[in-house]
Amino acid sequence: MNNIAVIGAGAWGTALAIQAHRAGRNVTLWARDQARARDISATRRNPHLPSAVLPADIIVTNTMPVADMLLLVVPVQHLRAVADRLPPEGMLVVCAKGVELGTLALPLEIVGRPAAVLTGPNFAHEVAAGLPAAALVAASDPALCEAVAAALGTPGFRLYASPDPIGAQIGGAAKNVIAIASGIVIGAGLGENARAALVSRGLAEMSRLAAALGGKAETVAGLSGLGDLMLTCAGTASRNYSLGLALGKGEAMAAILAGRQAVTEGVATAPALVARAHAAGVTMPICQAVAGIVGGNFSVATAIDALLSRPRRAE
Repeated sequence: MNNIAVIGAGAWGTALAIQAHRAGRNVTLWARDQARARDISATRRNPHLPSAVLPADIIVTNTMPVADMLLLVVPVQHLRAVADRLPPEGMLVVCAKGVELGTLALPLEIVGRPAAVLTGPNFAHEVAAGLPAAALVAASDPALCEAVAAALGTPGFRLYASPDPIGAQIGGAAKNVIAIASGIVIGAGLGENARAALVSRGLAEMSRLAAALGGKAETVAGLSGLGDLMLTCAGTASRNYSLGLALGKGEAMAAILAGRQAVTEGVATAPALVARAHAAGVTMPICQAVAGIVGGNFSVATAIDALLSRPRRAE
């Protein structure tokens, strides 16, 4: 696994390309847009990750590469189109988090071929800088997990294996939705007590859905769920949290999105996640509230009132 191709030149794809290079691999970074590929190759910088400098021997291209391992790092709503262009050769690792609108498919269901999931609590700029981090590699095949860990892991980037790709994918998808809710709580001035309660109950929602779809609740209690929640629900670098923060302060959804270049995954994931949960007979009131807010179906104040007036129940 010496030749690694990173498919997607956003912030996370760029950080993973740098990490793979740090692990001693030959790395190619693929960008969908030819002009972007040319600019990144020339300047060795990506505007989506301005603090990082690409090593000189990372190849940046607009031509779909062939490699021993392919890291698929594109937004979930564009995952299917890119996956259809991938070469059949090479071990596949999906590094996207979310649920596809319309089909309600998880990332591995979208790609439709054997693959591992790489997920966990990682901000791209910190991984690119080499700061200590950990992530989860989930696959039904233990050999696949081991191969990914061996190819990408370093002492500062610890990779843990899991046999539960379903739980890992639910954790990665739902945490973005809960992060929007967390930002709303703080933006609306509801306080840290409210945020702690919301994140805890959000974790319970994630666990219920993972179990209903055949995953393990304990997976969501690890890096792919609780760990990611801790980072995304409080870190100011989180796009989902910052979007929720702006919504909680009364800013309009359209204006918030108009000022962003990068994708905020939780916006599209929220309604798809709620629909997938409904089909599985799982109630997710926090995620449902977020879906209603980002969809313009009701206000922040209405959503908060609805959550606070829910009947008491045992934890």
